[in-house]
Amino acid sequence: MASITQDMKYRLSLIKYAERYGVTKAAIKYKTNRQYIYRWKRRYDGSIESLRELSRRPYHHPNQHTPEEIKLINDMHRRNPDAGLVVFWVKLMQRGYTRSIPGLYRFLRKQGLMAIKPPNPKYIAKPYEQMKYPGQRIQIDVKFVPSACLVNEATGQKFYQYTAIDEYSRWRFVEAFEEHSSYSSMVFLQHLIKAFPLPIECVQTDNGQEFTKRFSYNVREGNITLFEEELLKHGIEHRKIRPFTPRHNGKVERSHRKDNERFYATHTFYSFSDFSKQLQIYNKRDYIRFPMRPHGWKSPQTVLKEFIEFDVTYV
Repeated sequence: MASITQDMKYRLSLIKYAERYGVTKAAIKYKTNRQYIYRWKRRYDGSIESLRELSRRPYHHPNQHTPEEIKLINDMHRRNPDAGLVVFWVKLMQRGYTRSIPGLYRFLRKQGLMAIKPPNPKYIAKPYEQMKYPGQRIQIDVKFVPSACLVNEATGQKFYQYTAIDEYSRWRFVEAFEEHSSYSSMVFLQHLIKAFPLPIECVQTDNGQEFTKRFSYNVREGNITLFEEELLKHGIEHRKIRPFTPRHNGKVERSHRKDNERFYATHTFYSFSDFSKQLQIYNKRDYIRFPMRPHGWKSPQTVLKEFIEFDVTYV
């Protein structure tokens, strides 16, 4: 049952007062006009439901669907109950239907004929492969230094942060560069191999052209980047993540997000040498020596050192 509104109560009170004291006094007391009172007195049949405001929706519309169009829609819906709105509209158009897609949508929704879209299959993430020792796989990525951090003579320049992170120990190696290219990637890899105390078996990167020509428009068989040549030289496997899926390089991506919060949000750089120096200090003091929860609040430096000295694993 519909609820009784304040307007209905007001009209009932108005009518009862008019019956007792007259329409004129009721109009003065309730601050309305006589025509309003007479209209509701004519509609009042003794029940408060008769004082409810009626719908103003028209019974007919000059542009409503014709019986022939309704029959066409019902016949087509019976044969195509699961067709989407656009597909259903195209099928109708091929049989002489001239209405727009919004017009068809309103009719189908009103008649309850909209196709029920099945839910998308739930994505079930595969368990990530856990590394068993340092150097088994290292993730590498490049971060563009925010322009808001560059001041004075560094204003308008572009600096890049190359980052490598060992998946087992979370030990990280970073280096600043002024260019974003395959040559810079090769130089970074050479420095990484010298800095990491254990052999590197695999390097994982995205599909950027600084790492691979996998999706280059002019790629030819055997045409590889300087970075890939350096990997082959040292017998290191190059693993490329799925395109447009940065979460597969999640550890280095997460470290870049932490850099934004801990480093770039609070530092400014006056030159490239200033940026390079500050980056090295930050990485050594606030990252590889910072305790991490996955290792029981041990720092990456400690985990790597204990593995080398005592063969302590954290898998």
